[in-house]
Amino acid sequence: MRVYKILLILAVVMISAPSWAQRPEDASYALIKRVIPAKAAWFEVHYIPSKAGKDHFEIESKNNKIVLRGNNSVAVASALYYYVTEYCHCQITWNGTNLNLPVKAPRVSKKVVKNTPYNYRYYLNYCTYNYSMSWWDWKRWEKEIDWMALHGINMPLALTGQEYTWYEVYKSMGFTDKDLQGFFCGPAYFSWFWMGNLDGWGGPLPLSWMTSHRNLQQQILKRERALGMKPVLQSFTGHVPASFKARFPSSKLKQTNWTNGFNDTYILDTEDPMFEQIGRKFLNVQTRLYGTDHLYSADTFNENEPPTDDPAYLSSLSSRVYQAMSKADPKAIWVMQGWLFYSDRKFWKTPQIKALLEAVPNDHMIMLDLATEIEPVWKRTDAYYGKPWIWNMLHNFGGNISMFGRIEGVASGPAEALKDPASGKMEGIGLTMEAIEQNPVLYELMTSNTWQSNPINLDDWLEQYVLNRYGNKDKHALSAWQVLKHTVYNGKDIRDGAESIITGRPTFDSATVWTKTKLNYKRKDLLPAWHDMVAAIPECSKSDGFNYDLVDVTRQVLANYAGPLQQKWVKAYQQKNMADFKKYSNEYLQLITDMDMLLATRKDFLLGTWLADARNCGTTPAEKALYELNARDLVTLWGDKNSPLHEYSCRQWSGLLNGFYKVRWEKFFTAAETALKTDKDLDMALFNKNISDWEWRWANANNAYPTKTAGQSIPVVLQMYKKYYAVISANL
Repeated sequence: MRVYKILLILAVVMISAPSWAQRPEDASYALIKRVIPAKAAWFEVHYIPSKAGKDHFEIESKNNKIVLRGNNSVAVASALYYYVTEYCHCQITWNGTNLNLPVKAPRVSKKVVKNTPYNYRYYLNYCTYNYSMSWWDWKRWEKEIDWMALHGINMPLALTGQEYTWYEVYKSMGFTDKDLQGFFCGPAYFSWFWMGNLDGWGGPLPLSWMTSHRNLQQQILKRERALGMKPVLQSFTGHVPASFKARFPSSKLKQTNWTNGFNDTYILDTEDPMFEQIGRKFLNVQTRLYGTDHLYSADTFNENEPPTDDPAYLSSLSSRVYQAMSKADPKAIWVMQGWLFYSDRKFWKTPQIKALLEAVPNDHMIMLDLATEIEPVWKRTDAYYGKPWIWNMLHNFGGNISMFGRIEGVASGPAEALKDPASGKMEGIGLTMEAIEQNPVLYELMTSNTWQSNPINLDDWLEQYVLNRYGNKDKHALSAWQVLKHTVYNGKDIRDGAESIITGRPTFDSATVWTKTKLNYKRKDLLPAWHDMVAAIPECSKSDGFNYDLVDVTRQVLANYAGPLQQKWVKAYQQKNMADFKKYSNEYLQLITDMDMLLATRKDFLLGTWLADARNCGTTPAEKALYELNARDLVTLWGDKNSPLHEYSCRQWSGLLNGFYKVRWEKFFTAAETALKTDKDLDMALFNKNISDWEWRWANANNAYPTKTAGQSIPVVLQMYKKYYAVISANL
């Protein structure tokens, strides 16, 4: 009787459980339910062998189901996204999602078969972890991992929780919490701590952060691996605490400086016997905490020059870094960012690059050509001298808000390189932006290369993009995108997106060190796109993606207009014309106010959410204040009040425009008016000193900014269009 009851209970459980429970396809079904829960029943999932060792998927209609087949969950997720975009004309991006699925599943009339020519589809940059991800919780990470899988990513950089690995390693070596207090930086600066550029800044880091993000990393890796991804973890490159010398007086240390306003850091020489010992210990601890897929990121000279250009020295150094990995993990593969060969080309010439790379076996190193769409380093390194390498789009620097991209190069570049006989072992493509959640078109386009080996027909692709994003092929929207293709996204003349002079520290000049205002098109040439987007409102207004794009185009037009408007008040000042100076400076301030009002209509552009997310990471009032300081400082000063990096990570955000940039300009105009009244030149050195003091006070403040949108995008855009379109047209 008891056996009968047990069998009955098991039968009930099995009947009530989902049809896919306890099957290998669990991860795929779970993703489908997260992404489109109301339509999950449409799909059936099957795993199939890979083709020629590379990922592969199939889609067909069978028995009233959409059957998705793939050799792993990333392939299945890609099949799902292909179906959603190609058959349902929907789209999932950071900045606007269209999941207005039809009532019935569109039928696949002929089986779809897709193979990728790329073993690796890499994702993330050290910098992304701070410019975008500093305050992410599991809920946000879960969405991003799903986005990765849908877009074919199988090789994500996974750095969350690395500080806890370091903590365990150095504690096991006898270092006290006091010894380490000046070592760990604040949460907004981990990227540069991990790369050995700075210590301590923004800290001291609470232990509660380390333990919570250890746990978060374990969740991240579990999900990524369940979906078939192979995450890239970190390896030891010699970065040690300043207290290392006191504990190990005979150690061979190099004192180095990043030259960006921070104190020296200390690098343990690879010749020191402790280098291999610590390297092995680091990987052992990391593997115990996080497991391993044998892929390790290690960048020995990130924006730091080696002590000598002697090839023999560089070869020995590289060999020892690899040995420190391989002694702990014989299957270790070194994943190296090729940024140093781009950023410091005066040092890294052919003998130096060859020496660094050839010291490591070809099958134990993968090179990231980090900014291929800007400059393909593979072309001047003989395809990295036999190493497998990955073609990457960097695209964004510092998280700056600017419509920009090399759209034609991204559409054709990967396939052209793949077919180039000189490209050697090109085995992947990737996204290595410093920040995400902007310019979604570039990321949809780049990932569209994953499942094809031919260049993308850009005009056809843009037409499909508009349909998927806006829900129809409105002629005005299509016309707008043709203008955008030839203006903001033409990728000519400049390295990365231009900033607006509004976000620069106040000046009479048209640009500052980190506020580069040169555009890759004429300002007037963007106006037709704005006109067409406004004309598309009747047909596209219900699309979230359209509303984002409408605001973004409007923002870009207004941000561009700040330049000519600035020249008017500069001229008035130079001519000592007080009336005109007041007139145009007031118009300039009003422009900032109007931009803030515009951006307040979209959650994508709110300072308040960035600050609130930072505070939410804290468990005590002191932690909340520390994290908010980190959040405020990164997007303004990027250091102390004398930081040379101020405005590197500027953001055109509602709250930051009115609360920070506008206040600075108001102070500047007040000082300039005083100078005009007294017939004296404005003392810029004194002004900059005073304004940097004010900036530091702002960074340390804790006044709240809105976390919810205000107003509706379309009415505000129409208000801006009526107010500015004719004025801007007449002044360009």
